Amino acid sequence: MTLRYDTSQIRRQDRILDETRARKLLAEGEYGVLSMQAEEGGGYGIPVSYVWDGARTIYLHCAPEGRKLRCLARCARTSFCVTGPTQVAPERFTTGYESIVAECDAAVASDDAERMHALELLLAKYCPHDRPTGRIYAAKSFARTAIVRLTIRSMSGKCKRL
Repeated sequence: MTLRYDTSQIRRQDRILDETRARKLLAEGEYGVLSMQAEEGGGYGIPVSYVWDGARTIYLHCAPEGRKLRCLARCARTSFCVTGPTQVAPERFTTGYESIVAECDAAVASDDAERMHALELLLAKYCPHDRPTGRIYAAKSFARTAIVRLTIRSMSGKCKRL
């Protein structure tokens, strides 16, 4: 199944980010904000490093226990947001921006091959010139690293050009 790009819920249809640029932003974004339902109710959002596989999966890494995993165990439905560069225009009381929001289902990856694949993708994105050393580090910390798989249900993008 391919990624569903759905901008029908965006109020300002004149600000839709085209799908090609949205995919590029998801691929190249430095970090994203994972938003979840908190254990006690309410919301919990946290900035995370991530990598997108180019299809429907976003991978994150984290410790094998903690608040993020407790929240995801309670409710697997999440939202993931990536924002590109912004341009504040104080004289016009506005900001230029581009962002994407993905509605996702989260799960902790348990298969070792998938977990290592996710770490390889993260190495390729964040340290492409030092992957051999990164592989050694990933192997040493593998037992104490959890991988969260976000399966994208749909994605939309919005922008304001100055």
